[in-house]
Amino acid sequence: MQVFKFGGASVKDANGVKNMAKVLQEVGYDQTLVVVSAMGKTTNALETVIKNYFENKSELQSSIQDVKKYHNSILLDLFENTQHAIYKKIADLFSDLDYFLRRNKSPDYNYVYDQTISFGELISTTIISAYLNDIGITNQWLDVRDYIKTDDYYRRANVNWDLTQLNIKTLSSSKALNITQGFLGSDANNFTTTLGREGSDYTAAIFAYCLNAESVTIWKDVKGVLNADPRYFERAQLLESISYREAIELAFYGASVIHPKTLQPLQQKEIPLFVKSFLNPKNAGTKVGKGIGISPNIPCFIVKKNQVLVSLSSLDFSYIVEDNISDIFKLLHQYKMKVDVIQNSAISFSVCFENSYNNLEALLQNLKAKFKVTCYENVSLYTVRHYDDNAISLIEKDKTLLLKQLTQETVQIVTK
Repeated sequence: MQVFKFGGASVKDANGVKNMAKVLQEVGYDQTLVVVSAMGKTTNALETVIKNYFENKSELQSSIQDVKKYHNSILLDLFENTQHAIYKKIADLFSDLDYFLRRNKSPDYNYVYDQTISFGELISTTIISAYLNDIGITNQWLDVRDYIKTDDYYRRANVNWDLTQLNIKTLSSSKALNITQGFLGSDANNFTTTLGREGSDYTAAIFAYCLNAESVTIWKDVKGVLNADPRYFERAQLLESISYREAIELAFYGASVIHPKTLQPLQQKEIPLFVKSFLNPKNAGTKVGKGIGISPNIPCFIVKKNQVLVSLSSLDFSYIVEDNISDIFKLLHQYKMKVDVIQNSAISFSVCFENSYNNLEALLQNLKAKFKVTCYENVSLYTVRHYDDNAISLIEKDKTLLLKQLTQETVQIVTK
């Protein structure tokens, strides 16, 4: 069994879907399970729907209509016969979305988010499965929520591995091409959950682990894992091979090409991960595997935008000790802040984090009860693995430095 994952950029329009079919034909799809994300920027568009549902009801239907128009244009390009059964299937999915938003009584933003955002993947895989069947690539559409079971920590659910393995093992003898959704799962009450943004890579790893797959391939619009994001850094270079450990380090620090949770299950069973270009599917790309090291051995740059840096000092200039630090981390956990950097001295403590759940104001109010607080919003966190002096100079040039932390392998710099 091999597991493929195609992201939103690979299926952003009809040509992308056709190219995906071409990739399958070129590299082969026997005993293959394909995980697919929502098309293009659909997840962002559905986030606008959710925002309007809570904050601007007058724009709700308009934002839903935008999502419908986008997918209908893809349908018309792929299926000339407007009587094709796929048109009713997609219309039914949008009817389900409308029904949920009309009938929902829960005020829980995170619950509503997961129930709504999931339609991106459900719609994309339904379209792709129908198209592949039409052109002779026979496949079976699977609802991933029947297989990946989680707790009810909406928007960042934790996998129930025992139940998930039992469910997925039923596919181990399947010879068919299976198409399913990334990013999604379901809880004990069968409500939809999500695994965190960019969680489709993780979905592929979950299936690979449970099926003892031969390999996982992530198909991207880049030629493999690069040493830097080309949107922010010039002359990004291809990493031909990296070890699980190195890839986990890069993912932990925020390298967007691999989801942070993706690598652990693959490493446990030594399943190799390939990152390849869907534009050049025969090229080698990057291999992530056991004991490969990193080749070439060059600095790797990671940037995370829109971070928050909070610096704390005691009100009476006393030491910041274990009890204080424990209280700080309890609050960070309570308000669901994902911590990226910490730095402390005798009388100060700084922490850089993501405010994904918009709980910053509540956190700051609690911190101000015990500490003097300085907060910087919209800062950038730069991480460089295998740094040298030139790499550090590149990051620091023409920026205001707020925090800098070096270890033997890694430097992290927060800038304004």
